[in-house]
Amino acid sequence: MHTLQSLFFLLILGLSGPFQSSCGAQALQRFAFGRGLMGTQFRVILFAPDSLIAQAAYSQVSARMDTLNQIMSDYLDGSEINRLSETSGLGRWVAVSAPLYAVLQKSYQLARLSNGRYDPTIGPLSQLWRRAVRQRTFPPSRDRRHAQLAVGYRLMQLDSTTRSVRLLKPNMRLDVGGIGQGFAVDEAAEVLRAAGIYSFLLDLGGDILAGSPPPDRPEGWRINVGSGTNTRPDPADTLVVLLRNAAITTSGDTYRHLDLNGKRYSHVMNPRSGLGLRHFVRVTVMAPEGYRADALTKVFSVAKPNARKRLIRRFPGVRVWVLEKRRIYTVNVFPGTATG
Repeated sequence: MHTLQSLFFLLILGLSGPFQSSCGAQALQRFAFGRGLMGTQFRVILFAPDSLIAQAAYSQVSARMDTLNQIMSDYLDGSEINRLSETSGLGRWVAVSAPLYAVLQKSYQLARLSNGRYDPTIGPLSQLWRRAVRQRTFPPSRDRRHAQLAVGYRLMQLDSTTRSVRLLKPNMRLDVGGIGQGFAVDEAAEVLRAAGIYSFLLDLGGDILAGSPPPDRPEGWRINVGSGTNTRPDPADTLVVLLRNAAITTSGDTYRHLDLNGKRYSHVMNPRSGLGLRHFVRVTVMAPEGYRADALTKVFSVAKPNARKRLIRRFPGVRVWVLEKRRIYTVNVFPGTATG
């Protein structure tokens, strides 16, 4: 699965002792877990009454994430999404698992609302671009034109009654890397809540989702967004956000890009051109769910400045910060109040 270099640095201080739960019934303790996952790092901070409950909840989350990886990763041979892609152009409906249908349904909705600036059928183009980044060679225009024939979210049909998918053209390849990590942390949050854990912070390669605040910080989890370090954030390039029951994601080319023939191309791809973005832009999105925060960083990176204020109206409850040409501005939730 495509992963993003994290631009987030968590500043969570003084959270080592027990705290009284909100109901006053039992003191809560802080626990932290981490592992490699989906080509990046997965970190979990949670508050629970004791280590047994915390470990059991984390084990359930970890198992769920492994299952999602096997379903959604287009890097894994035999993954469910790759098996589905192999049926493209055959003209038949394919029944899929509930998680795969859910992420494809959300992907389709976001593709439609963004006019294709995010597109889950981008796989043929993203494979070309991955190869270009590895080999440091520009993808031939003929190959891009051929790949573009199999790209277009309207070529993916969904049937909610039978939970089935049909891919209309040959050589289609699905790639939910632009939404999958956000979707995964949403699923992880549901597992924790089902286990009775409500105060938590999840970080999957920079896709961050917060539950209820830490017991001693009711204002929320403190998140630094920027390109400094955890202990030395750059004051000129750092956004501090207090996060509670919401998600936040950043996308940019600070760490991942292709420099070729004197030009820099971002790892963020424009589905319409099949190329990485040429202009520097870093987008941070805060949203009620991880999947929206994840996908919308790509949408607002690809969108031109004059289109962003129109786009934001289609996504209620979302807030967007853009760093472009070394200038940060906010695309606000409410029409007519965006600042620049």
